[in-house]
Amino acid sequence: MSNSSSITEFLLLPFVDTRELQLLHFALFLGIYLAALLGNGLILTAVVCDHRLHTPMYFFLLNLALLDLGCISTTVPKAMANSLWDTRAISYSGCVAQVFSFFFLMSAEYFILTIMAYDRYVAICKPLHYGSLLGSRACAQMAAAAWGSGVLNALLHSANTFSLPLCGGNTLDQFFCEIPQILKLSCSDSYLREIGLLTFSVFVFWGCFVFIVLSYVQIFRAVLRMPSKQGQHKAFSTCLPHLAVVSLFLSTAFFAYLKPPSLSSPSLDLVVAVLYSVVPPAVNPLIYSMRNQELKVALRKVMISVKNIAVKKWILKGDLALPVSPWALGEVIRAPAGCLRHVLGLVAGEQFLEGIRRAQGSCRDSVSQGVSSEWSPQSMSLFQVESPCDKVLNLDVSRTRRAP
Repeated sequence: MSNSSSITEFLLLPFVDTRELQLLHFALFLGIYLAALLGNGLILTAVVCDHRLHTPMYFFLLNLALLDLGCISTTVPKAMANSLWDTRAISYSGCVAQVFSFFFLMSAEYFILTIMAYDRYVAICKPLHYGSLLGSRACAQMAAAAWGSGVLNALLHSANTFSLPLCGGNTLDQFFCEIPQILKLSCSDSYLREIGLLTFSVFVFWGCFVFIVLSYVQIFRAVLRMPSKQGQHKAFSTCLPHLAVVSLFLSTAFFAYLKPPSLSSPSLDLVVAVLYSVVPPAVNPLIYSMRNQELKVALRKVMISVKNIAVKKWILKGDLALPVSPWALGEVIRAPAGCLRHVLGLVAGEQFLEGIRRAQGSCRDSVSQGVSSEWSPQSMSLFQVESPCDKVLNLDVSRTRRAP
């Protein structure tokens, strides 16, 4: 017999045995991981950069995106590395870190989802008290409580689980370290302490679930009493994404941990583990951005800004071969974004001279409509300086000469 002090590593359950399928699994998980990084990263950037999204709802969405990034980064990279290098091993300390991180992130995410349900309840059922009940300080305190509760919960479970003597070897029937699989390796009845802690956690999570259900009962009652169809549509558009995320999270987690023992098998456990640990972080950004017009607009602005910055850097570094003189080019890249947007077609092969003409038209519109106040002739004239828009408008296209 062996005990936990003699175990230096654990062996994880492989998805497949053949080399070709292992590489296919690596490619599949890599695509899912990159999609999760991109989706959650865009949400983080949009919420941070767009001041119109500095509201409690998007503050909690930012926390959810951070937790999703951490959750999928805890399990997927190690699974990809094992498939790529054809190994099953994870060190003892690595397993401890994985158990703690995964339990912490999943617990904190569930608490954040509960707080988001409260946010929607206050916004729809008590809109006049929304500012007082969900001020910036209250939101920060609730988010800190969710993260702190996750850390405490994970610390208790991790310390208790790895203090148990392990007599069942070091092979886990899962593609990452999780507490139920480690308990199967423990000796005799020593796992009962952890079972008690898990039971307490289940009651806490069940209380959060009841709170979410009661909140949505009140929300639906309030929405159905709204006289305006437009108001109902707007209320549902903000609630349905959260409800979909909660349903996906809870259905997969409940099935994974509360299914009857008769349904348990290594292959089924593997599929269910992927559903509750890998799929939600990847699809949550898609769910939230699908019906949220504000988030769509903010994401579009982020992508346009990134494209503008990239093109400006390419132009300034001279990486693009353009058929115009540097003098004309220098005047255009200092123009505001509205003018520059028409020049971006040069990346797709559009003639730069035509881009200058379109930029001049855009600048005329901006000046006439007063859109670009920071570059308006009135504000620039105070300092006796010619604005970039003026310079673009005054460009004589006939003076531009083709670069050799």
